[in-house]
Amino acid sequence: MRAALLRGIDQLVVEEVPDYQVAEGEVLVRVRSCAICGSDIRIMHYGNPRVHFPQIVGHEIAGEVVEVGEGVKKFKPGDRVAIGADVPCGECYWCQNGMGTNCAINYAIGYQFPGGFAEYILLNKLTVIQGAVHHIPDSLSFDEAALAEPLACAINGLEMSSLGVGDTLGIIGAGPIGCMMIEMGRYMGATNIIVIQRSLSRLETAKQFGADHYFLSGDEHLIDKVMEVTHGEGIDVVMVACASPDAQELALELVRHRGRVNFFGGLPKGSRKISIDSNLIHYKECMLLGSHGSLPRHHHKALQVMEKGMVKASQYITHRFPLSEIHKAFEVAESHQGLKVVVNP
Repeated sequence: MRAALLRGIDQLVVEEVPDYQVAEGEVLVRVRSCAICGSDIRIMHYGNPRVHFPQIVGHEIAGEVVEVGEGVKKFKPGDRVAIGADVPCGECYWCQNGMGTNCAINYAIGYQFPGGFAEYILLNKLTVIQGAVHHIPDSLSFDEAALAEPLACAINGLEMSSLGVGDTLGIIGAGPIGCMMIEMGRYMGATNIIVIQRSLSRLETAKQFGADHYFLSGDEHLIDKVMEVTHGEGIDVVMVACASPDAQELALELVRHRGRVNFFGGLPKGSRKISIDSNLIHYKECMLLGSHGSLPRHHHKALQVMEKGMVKASQYITHRFPLSEIHKAFEVAESHQGLKVVVNP
């Protein structure tokens, strides 16, 4: 089969690799769609402790089951399935108590396990039992279903931040997940949604998703404007959905008393350490937290949400490329020319 094999830092090569052999409890899937995530770009440029070269990356996946191993009852050939990234080990304290994103092993598709930038993906027995592998609703295409993975991460982050009815939601970073948070946040009860973005072009793109206010992060009057549209109170929940130390520092200026700040976007290797006035946390009695990844239940919820049209997945897909043009696909994704870039192997 053909696959995009990451042989080392910035060494992504499309080549023939051995076909998978399906063993007991495993499921072989013909990959139809695999979207590019910002973390895929970081892995390509900087590596990751969980990724050992050579490896097939890519973890926002949808495809069709072509073969199942002995003992598999949940899936059969012909089933359309969406596949999430995180795979709980199922044995540690965190996994057994429903908090698999804190698992010390932290298995994931496209990290320890081969990913979806290939014609086929083999789901091992652990992934089939513990991972996010769910049937795709009839109304969703493969491309749309692949986006259940990033939407699941957004749901996890908003859920952890205790977003409630009547809250003001602030989103710093209007990339694909930031825009998903606009739609998801509205259904979770946010009545005032503020989007803050560095680039004007991406801010304009985000306007189609229906937030209440849009501001450029470089605006020297930004804090005053946010206070004006929140009646001097600040923001209940601030989601930092970008990889920026400046944005993380800004969030604590914008959050209201007893509000929540979520450092949702991880910082790339070599980023500067943030500097914060801890008195902002002390006197505001605000809560600072982080979230990453998702649980299988979030992935299932994401598919349900998209099936109902609450988050319109098709709006996020701006570019499609065959596997043979994966280098161009990565270039487009990294340039932020659009929103989601999908590779169709």
